[in-house]
Amino acid sequence: MEIKIRYHDPEMPRLCNIQDKSDWIDLRAAERVEMKAGEFRIISLGISMALPEGYEAHIAPRSSTFMKFGILQTNSVGVVDNSYCGDDDVWGMPALAMRDTIIEKGDRICQFRIMKKMEQTAFVEVDHLSGKQRGGFGSTGSK
Repeated sequence: MEIKIRYHDPEMPRLCNIQDKSDWIDLRAAERVEMKAGEFRIISLGISMALPEGYEAHIAPRSSTFMKFGILQTNSVGVVDNSYCGDDDVWGMPALAMRDTIIEKGDRICQFRIMKKMEQTAFVEVDHLSGKQRGGFGSTGSK
């Protein structure tokens, strides 16, 4: 699959797959960011993409992001659909700082993968479902 990408800073490292290790691709901060504890900011990732029709990108923090920078991605997982594809549709990471922090331009702060969109779904209302009950939310236990 080929994807058209626009880098908004010619000095930013280019995206690349981590062959045979993961199908997630790291994204970097496109700016130096200083945040105080409790501050919210959308951190620019410095790229725009034209995803193929029928696909979307899922953006999530890297496993080390909180430990290194003390930030949380406020929407847990970001979804970029293929309609967000213009030159100025710059990807960003909505972040909440849990402590004072500095993120340098080029720091790897999140990752993404490209997924096929869910097919159109029809919901059929019924009076009862035939599956066995598991016992409610969080019911897999603590074993």
